[in-house]
Amino acid sequence: MTTIAIAVDGTKASAAALAFAVAMAKSEQAQLNGVFVLDTGWVDFIGNDWQSSRNARQGFLDYVRVELEQQMELARQQFAEATAECPNARFSMLPGDPAQALAGLMRRGGADAMVLGSAVYQTCGRPSVTRLAKFLRKNVSQPVYVI
Repeated sequence: MTTIAIAVDGTKASAAALAFAVAMAKSEQAQLNGVFVLDTGWVDFIGNDWQSSRNARQGFLDYVRVELEQQMELARQQFAEATAECPNARFSMLPGDPAQALAGLMRRGGADAMVLGSAVYQTCGRPSVTRLAKFLRKNVSQPVYVI
């Protein structure tokens, strides 16, 4: 059975791509895997070079983690609503940098195709996600559909 992965973030940025992926999965009778990437790279991204105390840095990282967990729940709800009529749909979370996590999923054979919105995961604020589609097209052999 063909497997299609769809990057979901709970925002309008993934809504059109999700609709496309659902239609594609239905037409091909494929497994549809909704994927949210819980960005664990903030520790490295902001570094240790804060001018304030260690507690302020940890407080910021805790805040980011709560925000990402809330975003993941929105993504789970968005996926569940869109796939209510899809018998072969499941949702999962991957930890890590969005680009690396999705590329790793594809390299491990986790999907035969990837669908994503052109602005998916940009609510996390990481500069690397603005080049996510380009990165995936360059680093995976499966088709990548950007909606």
